[in-house]
Order: sequence, then structure tokens, then C-alpha cells
Amino acid sequence: MAKQEYSMSKEPAHKKNFQHGEGAEISGQSQNLQDLTEKTECEKGKCSSAGPTDHRLKPHIKWKSSGLSASQSSDKVPKKYSEGEGKSRGGSLTTKKKASGKSKSVKIQETSKCKASISLEDSESSSETDEDEQPVRRQEGSTDLSAEYWGIQKLAKYVKGGDPTATLIALCSMRDFNLSEETCQLAIKDTGCLEVLINLLDTEEIKCQTGSLKILKEISQNILIRHAIADLGGLEIMVKILDSPDNNLKCLAAETIANVARFKRARKTVRKHGGIKRLVELLESISVGSSYQAKDTETVRCAALALWSCSKSTKNKKAIRKAGGIPLLARWLKCSHANILIPIVGTLQECASEPSYRLAIRTEGMIENLVKNLSSEHEELQMHCASAIFKCAEDEEIRDLVRKHEGLQPLSALLDKSENKQLLAAVTGAIWKCAISRENVLKFQEYKTVETLVTLLTDQPEEVLINVIGALGECCQEEENRGTIRRSGGIAPMVTLLTATNPALLVNVNKAVGGCAMEPENMAIIDSLDGVRLLWSLLKNPNPDVQASAAWALCPCVENAKNSGEMVRSFVGGLELIVNLLKSNDKEVLTSVCAAIANIAKDQENLAVMTDHGVVPLLSKLANTNNNKLRRHLAEAIAHCCMWGSNRVAFGEAKAVAPLARYLKSKDPLVHRATAQALYQLSEDPNNCVIMHENGVVKLLLAMVGSTDDTLQEAAAGCIANIRRLALATEKAKYG
Repeated sequence: MAKQEYSMSKEPAHKKNFQHGEGAEISGQSQNLQDLTEKTECEKGKCSSAGPTDHRLKPHIKWKSSGLSASQSSDKVPKKYSEGEGKSRGGSLTTKKKASGKSKSVKIQETSKCKASISLEDSESSSETDEDEQPVRRQEGSTDLSAEYWGIQKLAKYVKGGDPTATLIALCSMRDFNLSEETCQLAIKDTGCLEVLINLLDTEEIKCQTGSLKILKEISQNILIRHAIADLGGLEIMVKILDSPDNNLKCLAAETIANVARFKRARKTVRKHGGIKRLVELLESISVGSSYQAKDTETVRCAALALWSCSKSTKNKKAIRKAGGIPLLARWLKCSHANILIPIVGTLQECASEPSYRLAIRTEGMIENLVKNLSSEHEELQMHCASAIFKCAEDEEIRDLVRKHEGLQPLSALLDKSENKQLLAAVTGAIWKCAISRENVLKFQEYKTVETLVTLLTDQPEEVLINVIGALGECCQEEENRGTIRRSGGIAPMVTLLTATNPALLVNVNKAVGGCAMEPENMAIIDSLDGVRLLWSLLKNPNPDVQASAAWALCPCVENAKNSGEMVRSFVGGLELIVNLLKSNDKEVLTSVCAAIANIAKDQENLAVMTDHGVVPLLSKLANTNNNKLRRHLAEAIAHCCMWGSNRVAFGEAKAVAPLARYLKSKDPLVHRATAQALYQLSEDPNNCVIMHENGVVKLLLAMVGSTDDTLQEAAAGCIANIRRLALATEKAKYG
């Protein structure tokens, strides 16, 4: 899925205004804090009104003298605090960890340095499979710094140098700013306050830890801040806090981890320090059926959010499973709280890419609950449920379970919410995968799903189109649906999509066009829209999947087109192109091209042209294969190519006969049928008959003469007859 979004629920009333809960302790300093805020506003006004732009961006002279300027060099700022940011003038806040040693690492870097650090992260986490986010530093110097920036810079002095009470007041005041704004987030980073916030997490002052985490939770939405927190070792401390007896602290730590763990290195850090196991344990703290309070559900929600972020890495998926997370996710999937269900289902749909999770989702009975939540009022929950079904429906048993629990009807109904593109992509994906089963396609016919899908072939993003055309490609394997697509006007937009560039989209379009071409009426429309030429041009596509799907689609086109021989010859260089694809290293490309050649070779003129392009030696080189699918279509191609000139003799000279004889030992009846036809055609040449006899084909063919397949029966009998006639002729010539 594109970028993960989190549904952050509203904080309980007893958490929201942290400063009010501390009123008794800090009342003596409230007036000073008010004076501080007013003074900050006043000084900002002076700064913003003085001098040209380049001077306005510099801090006021008083800030320079106070030692808190954001533009100071790194050797000036830490001097006062280098021996411990927690030290103060009267009653210091003791910390277990020093930040000064890492202060340089969180200074704002140039863009080139940011890129270098990211490339390092990628190399450190090469085992992770997903894409990483790229932090980009904002451009400076184009606008005035806001009042909020200067206000936070002023408060940073009290966060750094105050006693516990002053630090707490400053933290509470900092939360009064809109920390969702980038200006405020980067002000905290620029002033070196981020190191102190992380150090506060390692204190024994729960109130300071809470205040720090509340700020970190908000500002960690910023990509630069996330990377800085990881650089400063903040994740390791947050993982330790997950063991805290304070429930509120655990929630804040888990939710902050959820924000930070959106890139590979952060997810790896969480796993390496035991974070996955601790987060899973938070899910186990209460059970769904027991009586629980709002704070309990908040713990589960935050833990699920963190697991959701971490589950984007393959190793973390395994870690969640090993920690016993699957039964707990299944248990919480039965709850009725949407704010819990969204991260729970989000985690499941991320993990469903792993076969072990799909098996667990099936055996733990989760499909029923996923189907149930498709009818939820929350579109985000519907989207994640559909996405989970999309990934799980790769397995036939799960497709059957979706049908059994009546999930196909709500999926079809959700197609009406076409304005929500993320939901639409997930739903169409689920329908596509479910349509792989014929029984599900019949259900979709009842719900008029095909007609709705046709309306989605235009004006949709690529991720939706891929799924829509994929679903239609599966549905059009049924004859009734091929007519429905034509009557709904779906063929023209399908052919238009053949000009797309996305390989995944092209593969699905090729399959859908090929499926529709099985109907002669549809084929006439495709031909009139120049669809066959477009398919043929896709054989030049560098992607082997596109080449293979285009070759498969050409088979029904050639078979059902009027004057197909002339149509094929009209494509300049087309026959040479398809013959040269026999040099491919991709098995699916070779199989599909053999199938296409078998159809094209039914026309004598086309067969003659392909012979001139060397089709016989190229087919002969493929004979020594163990792939039954390739064997079948290769044998068909050889059988049809024998119909021209001395091709039968050429196949014998190219040593293709002996390998074909071994195909009769395959257990696939379709291979037997194609091979018998090829051997029958090759047996018209006496030398080939000798090779066949030497390779023991007579005994194998005799068993096939009694087959219920008429084509196989006749081909086997014909081949045996040719071999027998040659033997009689030889005997007669020998003995007179």
C-alpha cells in the first residue's frame, strides 16, 4: 500500500491538559511563565520588523547573548550543557544518559548529507524488502521565522536548564503550540531541544517522561524528526518504557514508536531491542471478553499501531508470529471498537503477504470477521479488510471461505464508493483474486459485478485499473461474461489500455483482451480497433511477463479472426519477431510463443515464412525440457510446423524426435495428446520412424490407442501404422 496512515484517537480528558494536573506544584511559577510568553511575542515583533530579509532571519541580539541561538555553531551551544543537559541551577533533574556526545548528529545537515545518511541506512537494512522514506531538509531563508519558532526557542532554555518543576512547566507550555506544524517541529530540532526530550525519557520523573513523550508523539510525524530520534537512540529508551508499570507511559511510548518506525532502520532497531515481543505482550494484557476500561483499550490500540508500523518488514512479521501475535490479533479482531480494529486489521493485511500468515488467518477463523467488517461504517476499516482479503485470496481455500461467509456481495456493493480511491483499489483487488475461482465468478454474475467493473475502466488511477482489468480478465473466462463485457461497451476501453506502460497493467489487459477474443463477435471489434496490432507490438516489450501475456492473447485472436493468415502477414516483421522470441530464456515466454506459433502455422504461407526465419532449429533446441506445459505447446508447434516442405526431415536432423518420444512417459494427458500428434506427423519420414522405434514409442502408443480421447487415439494409431508400414517395406526389400 502506499503510505501508511494512522487513525489517532482523541486523548482522554485526564491526559490532554497535562499542565492542569500539576497546578498545585507549579502555581508559584505560573506568573513567570506568563511573563516569558509575553516577552517572547514582544521580541519576535521587534525581530520581524527590523532590517532586510537576510537580517530578519537572524535571532535577536538578546538570544545571541543567552546562548540559545539556533544559528550558533555546535561548539558554542553544548558548552554550558555538555556535562549533562539535566543539570540546573538549584535542584537538578538527574538523568541516566548524556546527550552531548550525540549533539552533533542531530544538527541540521545539508541535503547532500541527508542523502548520504539514507544510503547508509539502506545498506544497514538490506534484508528489509520495502521501500524506505527519504528525509529532505526544508529550504531556509525564503520566509520569516514565525512567532511560534521564537516562542519554542525561548522555552528550550527552560527545558534544558531548569529544575524538574521548571522543566515540567516548559514542557506543558510547549504543548500549547501547534506541534503538528513543521515550523514548531523543526524549532524543537534546531534548538537542540530534541536531545533533551529524549534524555528526559531516561529519567525517573514520570511526569517529565510523560510530557516529553507527548511532545515526541506529535513532532515524530515529521520525517526529519523521526530519523533524528532514531539517531539519538530514542527508540531504545521507548522500548524500555514499554515495561513501565505506568499505563499512560506505555501508551505514549507505543504510539511514538508507531510514528518513528516508518523506515527500515527504525523497524530493525525496535526488533533488535526486543520491542516486538513487548508490544505483543501489551495485546495480551487484557482479553476481549473481560470487562475493561477505556485506558485498557487505549493500550491495545497503541500497541497495535506500533505493530502495524513494524510489520512492514519481513523479519518483523516473523518476529510477531514467533512472539505469539497471531492468536492475539485474531482475538482482538472480534472486538467492536473501530479504533482498535483499524490497526489490528492493518497489521494483518501487511502480514498477509506471508504464506504462514495466510494459513493462520484461515485456521484461526479470521475470514469471517474480516467479511463482517466489510459492512462497517468506517471506510478505513473497510479498506483494510478488503486489502487483507486481496492478499489472502491467493489461496483457494480462503476464496472459498469468503464465498461461504457471504463476503462477495458486500465487496460488490463497495464498488459504488468510487470516490474513495484507496478503498476502491482494495475492493477491486479483493474481487480480482476472488474471481480466480469459477464458483465466485458465478456469484459475481448474480450481483451484476461485471457491469460495474466495466464502468471503472476509465478515469481511474493505475492501481485501481490494474485490479479492475485483472478481475475482468478472470470473469471473461466464462462465456456469458464475455457477452456482458461487449454489451456494456467494455472492449473499446480495454483495447485503449493496451497502450499503457505499466507492466502489471499490461499483463492484466492482455489476459482480458485475449479472454474476450474467444468470442468471434468480440474479436471483430478488437480487430476493428487495431487491438491485434497493439498486442503484437507488445511482443517487443522488454518485460518477459508482458511478452508472455501478449503471446497468449494472440492465440485466440489468430484462431477466431476472419482471414487470420492475411491479418498476420499484414504486420511487417511480425513473424520474424515471434520466431526470434524462441531464443528467450523465460519458460513462460517460450511456452506462450510455441502456442502462438502452433496457431499461426495453420496458414501455409505464414508457415513458409516462419520456416525461412529458422523456426525448425529453434523449436528443436527446446525439445530437451522437463516442463510439461512447455512440452505440450512445443509438441503442438512441431506438429503444425511439419506440414511444410521438408520440415519433418529437418526436425529429425535437428535431433528433436528422441526427446519427443520421452514425452510419452509424462503423467499429463494433454502432453500425451500433443506428443502423439507430433510423432504422427514426424513418422511420415522413414528415418524418424527408425528413431521412434529405437526409443520404444510403439509400446507406449499401443496403450494410448485405447484412450477415450479421440484425437489421441487417432494420432497414436496413425503413428503406429506408419512405423509398421516402414517395417513391412524394409522386410519386403530385404527378403523380396
